[in-house]
Amino acid sequence: MSTIANIELPAEEFALHDTLVAVPDVEFDVERVVAHDDERVMPFVWVSSDHMDEVERAFENDASIENLELLSDLGGERLYQMDWTERTEVVVQILVEADATVLDAFGIDGRWEFRILFPDREALSATHEFCEENGLTIDIQNIYEMDADRHGRFGLSEAQHETLIAAFEHGHYEVPRDISLDDLATELDISHQALSERFRRAYSTLIENTLIVGVGDEE
Repeated sequence: MSTIANIELPAEEFALHDTLVAVPDVEFDVERVVAHDDERVMPFVWVSSDHMDEVERAFENDASIENLELLSDLGGERLYQMDWTERTEVVVQILVEADATVLDAFGIDGRWEFRILFPDREALSATHEFCEENGLTIDIQNIYEMDADRHGRFGLSEAQHETLIAAFEHGHYEVPRDISLDDLATELDISHQALSERFRRAYSTLIENTLIVGVGDEE
């Protein structure tokens, strides 16, 4: 069964570490990443910072990247295509050897955070073993299996998935609401308290698996 894992890796063991150090507020959001060969990875990266000129200078001195190309400039956010040429072994392992897909990748506050879809638990285990054997400090934050149904991709239980869909279809999220919490509970044949608790768990799961990765700690 396919497995999704949220993984952290120190920036010094991966690409763009020098830029992250030189410009503390810079954030990287990888739009797409492919392995060109076993030594080169080509990502499309959104870069955001209040000091984009400093980021450009840092890129020039960052030995982990080559062939930098600016694709879009939105002021405080720019889209680049680049080649990662150093410390890319873990990404090559994930994309090529494990046949996995990088769903999200964020560089922020001295670390890289990944959300990765592995074909099975064995592929995740192989990647973990690879990192340990090569001295990489991989930190697996959480793991969940994808169910046969689509809701599994966000870690929702079947009951949570059906409840959120029912709430949407009955207009519970409209302003004003087309159905109250009490009436929706009656429709689903569960108590008001059970419905509230199911919503709470479902929202928590969705936030954890769709929004939390890439969000730095707030002071």
